[in-house]
Amino acid sequence: MDERLQQYNEKMQKSFDNLLEEFGSIRAGRANPHVLDKLKVDYYGTPTGIQQVANVSIPEPRMIQIQPWEASMVRVIEKAILTSDLGINPTNDGKVIRLVFPELTEERRKELAKEVKKKGENAKVAFRNIRRDANDALKKMGKSNDISEDEIKQLEDEVQKLTDKFVANADKAVEEKSKEILTV
Repeated sequence: MDERLQQYNEKMQKSFDNLLEEFGSIRAGRANPHVLDKLKVDYYGTPTGIQQVANVSIPEPRMIQIQPWEASMVRVIEKAILTSDLGINPTNDGKVIRLVFPELTEERRKELAKEVKKKGENAKVAFRNIRRDANDALKKMGKSNDISEDEIKQLEDEVQKLTDKFVANADKAVEEKSKEILTV
């Protein structure tokens, strides 16, 4: 790949990685510790991820168990989960917090599949915006006579191929995540 296009490839890769990260936080009826990734707790005045203050495990397919390293963190973690948009009520026995994921209804599965599709579309818009930025930069290079028209055309074709590759990857990821959500 032309080094002039490397930055655009990296931007598209970051957008794609972000899409996969967002998919990881969508719960599909089975316990996934990544649903806790965006939650922060106050640990001695510092916002800290739950994984840094507790042991997170999955003892059963639909249960996440959170065992804080300090007993004082049980209440703090529980509060963070309750105020989040997880939609799960934690239970605790004073030492361990358990999150039991209910079976998803058919309706909720369809809603989640729509959400996945929307996130996929947003990623594709991001790829196209990056393509537009790349093409604008190439046209500027052409105006300042840094490269020939043939080179511009060739680089624009490479940018289009790059965009097509990432759009196809996003479509595939959306399809896989939708299938995972809709599978009972």
